[in-house]
Amino acid sequence: MIFDTHAHYDDEAFDDDREQILERMRNRGVEYIVNVGASIHSCKTTIGLTRRFPYVYGALGVHPDDVADLTEEDYEWLERSVYKPKIVAVGEIGLDYHWNENKDQQIKAFERQMQIAREAQLPIIIHSRDAAKDTYDVMKANRADEMGGIVHCFSYTKEMAKQFMDMGFYLGIGGVVTFSNARKLQEVVEYMPMDKMVIETDCPYMSPVPNRGKRNDSFNLPYVVNKIAEIKGISPTEVIDITCENAKNVYGIGRKRI
Repeated sequence: MIFDTHAHYDDEAFDDDREQILERMRNRGVEYIVNVGASIHSCKTTIGLTRRFPYVYGALGVHPDDVADLTEEDYEWLERSVYKPKIVAVGEIGLDYHWNENKDQQIKAFERQMQIAREAQLPIIIHSRDAAKDTYDVMKANRADEMGGIVHCFSYTKEMAKQFMDMGFYLGIGGVVTFSNARKLQEVVEYMPMDKMVIETDCPYMSPVPNRGKRNDSFNLPYVVNKIAEIKGISPTEVIDITCENAKNVYGIGRKRI
């Protein structure tokens, strides 16, 4: 069954039908979902989803777009909350230079949240946009290889992919791989070993073709699976089985940690 390693079902885009969608997941071939926090508020709503749905797990962290307003009280709340049941990672955390210029502030928040993950012995989920070198350098300086995790919505070159994978990280592949203008990502998928790949929606964003531009959800992951299978020359079943096992390994679901 499919494992959606990165979703945002707490987003307001699902306010009208969230319960109905999530209740149908198991009957539509989705075994597990990790709902990922991006702000303190979304971390709290993520915890709520993990309590209501047995197959929804959570990650808690603050996206670089939202770190400017973080207080010491917020960090202390995160430090406590990552120990709650069914929290399997710290994320999404990292650097985003596309929209923001507060690089020093982002780096400090990134490092602080990596330390929270280290103390809790949890993997991290990395958000990185237009910040490949700094992301890698900060991760290396903070020994991120000792925590492991996922570089979410991977969008860099094969060379950068190798550096992150050599650090022990999985790469998250989603709907973008189906886009006609996604040749760089398709080359990464062709190049990378399957044992370093996980699949994700980033829903409600990043819907794959043929639903590009519409609200995304986990039911769209077969389109991602089929494209990966085409690129790799393997069956869709193999893609599902391998990426599901990878996701269980990185998050510890079904393993000793949970």
